Amino acid sequence: MSSSTAASGHHPIAEVAPLSLCAREPRVPADRLVAEMVPPPRFDAVRFDTYIPDPNQPSQTEAVGVLSGFAAGLGGAHASGSGKRRWFQKKAAAPRGPRGIYLDGGYGVGKTHLLASLWHATPAAPEQKAFGTFVELTNLVGALGFQQTVRTLGGHRLLCIDEFELDDPGDTVLVSSLLSKLVGEGVALAATSNTLPGKLGEGRFAAADFMREIQGLSSHFKALRIDGEDYRHRGLPEAPAPYSEEQVTKAAYATDRASLDDFPHLLEHLSKVHPSRYGALTDGLGAVCLTDVTPVPDQSTALRLVVLADRLYDREVPVLASGVPFDRLFSEDMLNGGYRKKYFRAISRLTALARDAKGLVGE
Repeated sequence: MSSSTAASGHHPIAEVAPLSLCAREPRVPADRLVAEMVPPPRFDAVRFDTYIPDPNQPSQTEAVGVLSGFAAGLGGAHASGSGKRRWFQKKAAAPRGPRGIYLDGGYGVGKTHLLASLWHATPAAPEQKAFGTFVELTNLVGALGFQQTVRTLGGHRLLCIDEFELDDPGDTVLVSSLLSKLVGEGVALAATSNTLPGKLGEGRFAAADFMREIQGLSSHFKALRIDGEDYRHRGLPEAPAPYSEEQVTKAAYATDRASLDDFPHLLEHLSKVHPSRYGALTDGLGAVCLTDVTPVPDQSTALRLVVLADRLYDREVPVLASGVPFDRLFSEDMLNGGYRKKYFRAISRLTALARDAKGLVGE
């Protein structure tokens, strides 16, 4: 059964046909980008006391203690006053030593949980704290411009950056310059990544240029290592095998607010939508149903799929699919290349969402 057959109306299970991601072309105003710089819905309720450290990994317990203390230290006045000074006042001295915490660890050890907990625990109003992925931060600069982004974030108490990635030299220089400006304004920083700050450039394009920029950037952070295995695989069953196209189509018609798309067509559509809009692309979805999942053909397509996987995971949208299993989305060359951490993260997250979708298929 093809996607065109799925739309033919011969499905008595539901009156309304499924939604289609390929039919959506969202437009996102800049003020929404700023307002949405908060922990994603999946992490609304997380706190330090809901993080369950692995008893075999003492670094996890240590991380909770260090971050709790860091949050407590951010109480009181902004490090450079209110962010605004009268003309006769001296600019406050830049704080000494690292002005941020860098959470380094593998996939699924709870780094985003801890970063969101830090955001929640920091004693400041939500509008004085910002939380976003590295991609969302660069998109914000693209939408507002560099100087306006500095002005917008410069009065904040805390900026949290999840999944810190340096995908090209331009982004490296941009973010390095932005964070240096914000540190000078007294903004505290916290970030997550799968790699230590000084190692981020390895396996990428111009390694010497990357390392030069990253070394200056890494001086702003105290690295905090978090060891452990991927909790999404800890004691959980293997990801379910892909379903048949008929099962996926039937589930899409039976599920409220589900989308139904042919995977190759969706990948083509993603090339026409800026990644900053992928969150809006998924607005209101109850489930994503995909037919004919095949390995992604090239790296540009793969990187766009990674962003979509992140947005779906943030919003806890289950993903039901036919075709190849999600662990076969990316080629061996991709999984051994400079972006391997992104691809493994996407596989891990899509696998978790596939487990969440098992209940959509009737026995």
